[in-house]
Amino acid sequence: MDDEVQQPEYAVGTGMLCVFGRQLKLFRERAGMDRAGVGSRTGYSASTITSFEQGRRIPPPHFIDQADEVLGAGGILSASKEEVARAQYPAFFQGAAKLEAEAVELHVYDTQLVNGLLQTEEYARAVFAIWQPLLDEALMEQRVAARLARQEIFSRCPAPHLSFVIEEAVLLRPLGGKAVWRGQLEHLMLVAERRSVVVQVMPLSRQEHAGLAGPFTLMETRDGRRVAYTEVQGDSHVHTERRKVRELERTYGILRAQAHTPTESLALIAKLLGER
Repeated sequence: MDDEVQQPEYAVGTGMLCVFGRQLKLFRERAGMDRAGVGSRTGYSASTITSFEQGRRIPPPHFIDQADEVLGAGGILSASKEEVARAQYPAFFQGAAKLEAEAVELHVYDTQLVNGLLQTEEYARAVFAIWQPLLDEALMEQRVAARLARQEIFSRCPAPHLSFVIEEAVLLRPLGGKAVWRGQLEHLMLVAERRSVVVQVMPLSRQEHAGLAGPFTLMETRDGRRVAYTEVQGDSHVHTERRKVRELERTYGILRAQAHTPTESLALIAKLLGER
């Protein structure tokens, strides 16, 4: 049986965010400071500090470190950064997000939309605006911010090796309208110019196709673990059982052979941009 990494349900106003908020409030009161005082020392308004304490807003890592120092928390608040950061994501993605942040290699096959690591802010916002069931504005903005934060993976040093196989149909779907769609394709071309990134397109004309079972992600972590992530309709699995991971690795190798080469893929994207 495949191992499945289960993560607790974190949402705005619940779970880890409330625990952190209570800790923040206790340290603030112990330091004899009001919210306005903490805000002035950390660059936030009193109302934002209130939201952090009540678990209604996710504090960024730099604020947590600042608050730890300002309030003399002795590292206790800073120690919560990883768990607080994980609360940015929907519960079904939290385990994968942690592994993704540790990945030295990441290989992705996408069938419905451009992968989150490759999305522009406008494209991401368009995706979440039409998400079903509908997201409220605050949650939608939280999800957009979290998606963009994941893209820090491109700035890591040493850079992880990243490869993407994208269905041609994804590139033809103008999510968000023509301007958003063009911006997304232009961004894809820019990302693909990075030495550590390979982008390939699976053409619609291909008669043989190894990926009919759906999208997936393969990851290798710093400690040599090789895992796979699959997701459908909000149900997700992080697979660690070697047989399952090996099957998906084999499938991905065939997909890359069946897809356009990186050069051909960039030419196709450029052609799409020129035609519309």
